[in-house]
Amino acid sequence: MKKRLCAVLLASPLLFSAAVFADDAQQLRDKLIGTASLKADFKQTVTDVNKKIIQTGSGIFALAYPNQFYWHLTQPDESQIVADGKDLWIYNPFAEEVVIMDFAEAINASPIALLVHRDDATWSQYSVTKQQDCYEIKPKAIDSGILSVKVCFKNAQLANFNVADDKGNLSQFDLSNQQAITDKDKALFSFVLPDNVDVDDQRRKTAH
Repeated sequence: MKKRLCAVLLASPLLFSAAVFADDAQQLRDKLIGTASLKADFKQTVTDVNKKIIQTGSGIFALAYPNQFYWHLTQPDESQIVADGKDLWIYNPFAEEVVIMDFAEAINASPIALLVHRDDATWSQYSVTKQQDCYEIKPKAIDSGILSVKVCFKNAQLANFNVADDKGNLSQFDLSNQQAITDKDKALFSFVLPDNVDVDDQRRKTAH
């Protein structure tokens, strides 16, 4: 399940003491508090282990605290990920398929979870290291398909982030036209199930 989410998200020196890690994590948390909501355009570049470009793309990215996430890849092949705070929906229009997952289980598979989480339990699953205006986030679990996420800020604004996976691929996302979520934008976090699609419901709950 974690591998599947990592693949969609990508399609989406440990030399410091524990005290330094804690300080870096707190700095990142403080910065993210100032980014309680965000909507932006993104450009995606994926390189392989040899730093060869294997994919480019673009789309719309949005997040809102708590636990809301929107990812719409529009080029070259459309895909959509929506987290409404309870469930996470992965929509592949080409395959005419929607996968539904428990939000907590799905989003915790990726360090990107820290962008929409504030609770100590979630943050305790990751190590954070500051690198100039960037923060590298690594999951402590060894079975994660994502090795690290690096988020970078410019003038206190989230400017870009990259995701490194266990296959040696690096996905770079550059953001532009950032703005706070408006009342109209809140509809982005409510997924409307399309007609005539296959639904793979992987939620553990028996009733929804």
